[in-house]
Amino acid sequence: MPRPRQALLTRDRIVDTALALIDADGLDALSTRRLAAALGVRGPSLYNHFATKEEILDAVADGVAATVDIDVFDEYEWLDALGRWARSYRAALAAHPNIVPYLAQGPGRRPAALAMADAVYGALVRAGWPPARATHIGAAMRYFVAGSALGSFARGFVEDPSLYAAHPHLNQAHRLAGHQRSVDEGAFALGLDALLHGLAAEYAATVAPLERVGGPE
Repeated sequence: MPRPRQALLTRDRIVDTALALIDADGLDALSTRRLAAALGVRGPSLYNHFATKEEILDAVADGVAATVDIDVFDEYEWLDALGRWARSYRAALAAHPNIVPYLAQGPGRRPAALAMADAVYGALVRAGWPPARATHIGAAMRYFVAGSALGSFARGFVEDPSLYAAHPHLNQAHRLAGHQRSVDEGAFALGLDALLHGLAAEYAATVAPLERVGGPE
């Protein structure tokens, strides 16, 4: 039999192509018509694999979440694991910032996102954190990581010194964009360090005493 004239359409190919379109032009630019055109197929072909555009977006978001390292929660003490996970999480989101607003809505029904939430929460509860506080910590970490990946602080300043003439404390702001990576990564590292130090102090003051007298409540 002759070979097909185009590559076989698969879920993975649809998801990879959708992610590439989102990376290039943003969430609003993705449509099933444009996606089908990029794949070289007719629009209805997509519905053999996904019932709706939202299902495609869910698969794209979950594919990004699946690249985050959650094995750290089985390999390291909770505080170290939390830091390693946060850095892996940010790297995954920073590689695909245009999907972050959709992914940040929560895990929904997405398997990899649910597995990540389970790993974080489970590690915190095993460490002795009360369930409600473990939920707060997981939420706070997600807010921080997702927020840091939504955009660049440094790139928000244009390279025009004259713009800042009326703002004496911003007389070096025009240099920020030229140091985007070091500024943004440095800010993330500082914030993460502050969060982890705060959690370590709260743990020592509230959870560790309970463990010393017979285990967490």
